[in-house]
Amino acid sequence: MGECPICAAEVEVANDAIAGELLVCDDCGAELELKCVDPVDLAEAPAAEEDWGQ
Repeated sequence: MGECPICAAEVEVANDAIAGELLVCDDCGAELELKCVDPVDLAEAPAAEEDWGQ
């Protein structure tokens, strides 16, 4: 289990999760990135950047 950095709700993290994996908080819907698995460290996932081909 980890803690959502947005709303502080408990977020379930799978035993086989790997760093960099994206998760969603069931309480607030925030997209989170798993920064570290031991100890569990969650951060708000970076916004996807648009590639306009420039």
